[in-house]
Amino acid sequence: MILNRALILGALALTTIMSPCGGEDIVADHVGSYGTNVYQSYGPSGQYTHEFDGDEQFYVDLERQETVVRLPLFSGFKGFDPQGALRNIAILKHNLDLVMKRSNSTAATNKVPEVTVFPKSPVMLGQPNTLICFVDNIFPPVINVTWLRNGHSVTEGVSETSFLPKNDHSFFKMNYLTFLPSADDIYDCKVEHWGLDEPLLKHWEPEIPTPMSELTETVVCALGLAVGLVGIVVGTVFIIQGLRSGGTSRHQGPL
Repeated sequence: MILNRALILGALALTTIMSPCGGEDIVADHVGSYGTNVYQSYGPSGQYTHEFDGDEQFYVDLERQETVVRLPLFSGFKGFDPQGALRNIAILKHNLDLVMKRSNSTAATNKVPEVTVFPKSPVMLGQPNTLICFVDNIFPPVINVTWLRNGHSVTEGVSETSFLPKNDHSFFKMNYLTFLPSADDIYDCKVEHWGLDEPLLKHWEPEIPTPMSELTETVVCALGLAVGLVGIVVGTVFIIQGLRSGGTSRHQGPL
């Protein structure tokens, strides 16, 4: 991906609904973020999402003009009209155009993303699993994430979340790859972003215990047997000493 360095982040509107705040610290049972609106000149492109307890509840596909539910819990959710999101994005675009005309169009400061790759569940060879590429500290929210298997691009079984906002106005994103773990396959999550001088490859491969050689097994067994024999001998000595000490005590008495 050839990345254009000149990006202006348009607008970010985030409303967080929490439990009422008083004079004391209150821990919210649930947190919802309703209407995360982002529009930027690169592309140009925009995003409208709703989050619930840190997970993406749904987003609006701006091209298809439809609501896409992410969490199965809300699979029957039909109450949001995507036209509302389209109107919000149109307003953001209009405001961004005005700001660009009245400013010197200073480029946004790029952050360096942080990447972690891990499996969804404990890995067992031959058992279906999912690799997760977690990309944190994203700003601006323009990024290219690619999965590689043995150095070759993988497109099947790939999915991703939208850009999810953080309190510091940066974003995080998760990319998924369903796969069948094999001892012969290695995987990389390739991340391209304006904050990186070159594409970042985060490596992952299954950790398979190295089998012991026949000699090593023999040595381990011999050591275990030796330790066991030493324990028996030491225990026997203590028992004999205890019996002798007890017998001596019984034969001694006042003169």
